[in-house]
Amino acid sequence: MKSSQLEKYEVFQAMNNRHSVRKYKPGLTIPKEELEELVEIASTAPSAWNLQHWRFLIIDDQEKKQELLPIAYNQDQIVDSSAVVVLLGDIEAGREASSVYQPLVEKGYMTEEIKDTLVGQIERAYERGKETSFARDAAHLNASLAAMQFMLAAKTKGYDTCPIGGFKRDELIDACNIPDRYVPIMLMTLGTAAKEAHGSERKPVNEVTIYNSF
Repeated sequence: MKSSQLEKYEVFQAMNNRHSVRKYKPGLTIPKEELEELVEIASTAPSAWNLQHWRFLIIDDQEKKQELLPIAYNQDQIVDSSAVVVLLGDIEAGREASSVYQPLVEKGYMTEEIKDTLVGQIERAYERGKETSFARDAAHLNASLAAMQFMLAAKTKGYDTCPIGGFKRDELIDACNIPDRYVPIMLMTLGTAAKEAHGSERKPVNEVTIYNSF
């Protein structure tokens, strides 16, 4: 099998085998190098203007996870998992535009003029968006793309995950000193399943697919 075919096969396997795990083997540690490898591959996700709106706040200290437990409505997976990843979205991502594009200029992929044009467009979009949900919507959309890649990468490496949307956001912000610039999108528990998660049914393709118009 060719390398490209194998890579596709592994991706499909990860997609099919990934299930939300809520019971983990406690006391297992994931090395920092592996955690950062997961973040690195997750960060290859696409994002609007390549602003990379995501930030990964990794909580692997047991005392800190215990502090997080009531914030996540006392779900045991918070303390039993190897780590809890707090996915944050950057609502001021427009400020990153110049630093994102400058390396492209230095490598000759983009002219200084094009960079300045793009940076201006982005800054104006975020300035106009202050009166709307533009920045928050962009943070949620783009960070969520990275979250899915993180979970698939974790499964490929033999770890299990569970995305959690139910938690006390204001209390989380206070507990982790999260700056105003970032909004909590979701929690993701990460670790080794104590028992295999059961699969779940999916709607057939013909029920979720619409061509051209309703």
